[in-house]
Amino acid sequence: MSRVVVVGSGIAGLTAALRISTFAEVTLLTKGALQESNTLYAQGGIAAALFDDDSVELHARDTLLAGAGLGNEDAVRILCSEGPALVRELVRFGVPFDRSGGELARGLEAAHSRSRVLHAGGDATGRGIEVTLAARVRASGIRILENTMLTDLVLRSGRTVGVRTLEADGTVCVLGAEAVVLATGGAGRLYSHTTNPRGATGDGIAAAWRAGAELADLEFYQFHPTALTAPGGTLVSEAVRGEGAVLLDASGSRFMQLVHPDAELAPRDVVARAIARQMAAQSGAPVLLDATALGRRFLTRRFPTIQAACEAAGLDWAVDPIPVTPAAHYWMGGVKTDAWARTSIPGLFAIGEAACTGAQGANRLASNSLLEGLVFAARAADALSATELPTSPVEDSVLSGSADRAAGEAVPVRTVDDLRDVMWRYAGVERNADGLSEALRLIDELQSADSVSSIAAQEELNLLTLGDLVVRAALAREESRGAHYRSDFPTTASEAVHSRVVLLGDDLHIDTFTEAREGMEREVVGAC
Repeated sequence: MSRVVVVGSGIAGLTAALRISTFAEVTLLTKGALQESNTLYAQGGIAAALFDDDSVELHARDTLLAGAGLGNEDAVRILCSEGPALVRELVRFGVPFDRSGGELARGLEAAHSRSRVLHAGGDATGRGIEVTLAARVRASGIRILENTMLTDLVLRSGRTVGVRTLEADGTVCVLGAEAVVLATGGAGRLYSHTTNPRGATGDGIAAAWRAGAELADLEFYQFHPTALTAPGGTLVSEAVRGEGAVLLDASGSRFMQLVHPDAELAPRDVVARAIARQMAAQSGAPVLLDATALGRRFLTRRFPTIQAACEAAGLDWAVDPIPVTPAAHYWMGGVKTDAWARTSIPGLFAIGEAACTGAQGANRLASNSLLEGLVFAARAADALSATELPTSPVEDSVLSGSADRAAGEAVPVRTVDDLRDVMWRYAGVERNADGLSEALRLIDELQSADSVSSIAAQEELNLLTLGDLVVRAALAREESRGAHYRSDFPTTASEAVHSRVVLLGDDLHIDTFTEAREGMEREVVGAC
C-alpha cells in the first residue's frame, strides 16, 4: 500500500487524511496538538450556496468580484460548485452548525450578495469543525505524530519521496512516502499584528520553496479589518459588522460611509485600509467598533468567543464601542497548484492556506477559506486515488536523537520580533518602493540561527525566508490590486497577471503569468 504523509491538522489536512486513508497508509504530522490549527480559531463561518435564494453562480460572482481580477474562473467554479455537497457532508459528520427554526442558520458577511455563511457555536465555527474532524481522524486509526514539525522535503530524482521532521525534544527523523500533502496554513506570524495562532509560521510553504517548488501571489496578504487591540489580538469577526455593528473614529463618528457605498461591509482590503488611514489621522489611536445596538443577549449568544475576549480585556462591548485594528489574517499566495492540488514537484500536493489555487484571487471573499481547504483537500485525495504512485525506496529513520541538543537550549525570539515589526511597518496594509527596499535591507541584516536544532529556530528560519519573498514580490507588483496596496502605484493595472516566484539555479526569479491554472485540463489519472 502506498504511503502518504499529510502535514497539518486543520480542515484541509484532516479532510485529506480521512479521504486518503481509504486507499493508502496515511501519517498525519502536526507541529502541536492535533486540534491546534488556524481552523480552530476561525470565527465567522463557512460559505456555501445551500439555500433556495442563492446559487453557485451568485457565490462565484461574489468570489470573483472580491478577487479583484485575479480569481481564476475555473478554480472559483470548482470551489463554489463542489463546496455545497462537502458542507452537507460536514453536517452529516455531526459538525454542530447553528440552527434557527429547525433549519441551518446563516449569516451575511462583507461582499456577499446573499446570507450564505453557516456558523457553529455562534462565532466558534472553526472549533466545531476541527473537533468533529479530529475525532474522526483519531477513530480512523490514521498514524498521528503530534508535536512534530516538518523541516524539509526529501527529494529523489526531482520527486518527493518523504519528509524530514523535528520533534519537540530535538529528535530529527525522515519519513518515507510516495506522496506528501502540505496543509500547513499561512504565515500570519510574519506580522506584529495578526489574528493567527502562534504556530502560523509558513512551514510548508518554506519547505516547498527550499525544495524548488513554484510559489505564486506572495504579495497578497489579507489584513482583517478588525482585531481587538488587547493582548492576543483576538479576531472580531466580520459577521459582527454583518449583523449591524459600525465603525467609529476617535470622536465617535462613522467614517466608512465616506469611503465605499457598502460602508462597513465593503471588501476587506477597503475596510482595512480605511481603518489604517483613520488610525494614522488620529495619531495611531485605534478606531472603535460599535455593536451596542445589537444588545447584550444577542452578542453573548451569537459571539461568545468575542464576548469572552472582551471580558478578559476588561471591556463591555454591550455598553461601549471596543478598540480594533487591522491584523494579518490570510495569505492568498502560497505554493502554486493546479486544480487537483498538484504542485510543480511530482508527488507534492498543497491544500488550504498553504496553496495558491487561484480561487481566492487578490483578495479572499469572507468565509471562503474553510471552504477552499475542504474542496481542494477532497480534490487532492481524488487525484491520489486515481494515480498509480511509484514505490519510494526511502524508509523511516531517526537521524539524530534528543541527546544531540542540550536540555534547556535557548531559542531565538528577538530576531522574529524585529522581523514582525519590519513587515508590519513596511510590507503591511500599505506599501511603497522606499519602504519595501528598506524592509529588504533590514531583513538581510537579520541572521537566523547557525544550526536549526529546535522548533523555534526552524520557525525563525522559515519566517525570515518568507518575509524576504513577500517583500520582493510586493516590490515587483507596481500596481494596487486587492489586498496589495502601493501608495506609489495607487491605481490598478489594466491587465490582471499573477506573480510566480521560482528558483532558477540558485537565483530567485519573479515573473508573471495570465493563466492561473496552467495544465488545468490534464486528466487526473497518471498525472501525479
